[in-house]
Amino acid sequence: MTDRELDEMMHLDWPIVVKRAMRDGDDWVRSFALSIKRQAKRPDWRPTPKQAALMRAMVTEARRGAGGDDPGELVE
Repeated sequence: MTDRELDEMMHLDWPIVVKRAMRDGDDWVRSFALSIKRQAKRPDWRPTPKQAALMRAMVTEARRGAGGDDPGELVE
């Protein structure tokens, strides 16, 4: 993950991921989302490959909306 990708993800996508995790996620998802949010405040922090893969999956899911149960949901 490049520095630019990480910056964009943390500023544009991660707040949405955290909100969704707090609303709909289980304990592990909430804990992971908040942990990444805290770690990203450190200027020298970079996600591990496993963290980056999970982060990308969570961003994709958050962008998709309600989780696929409602395919007619409109995202504006």
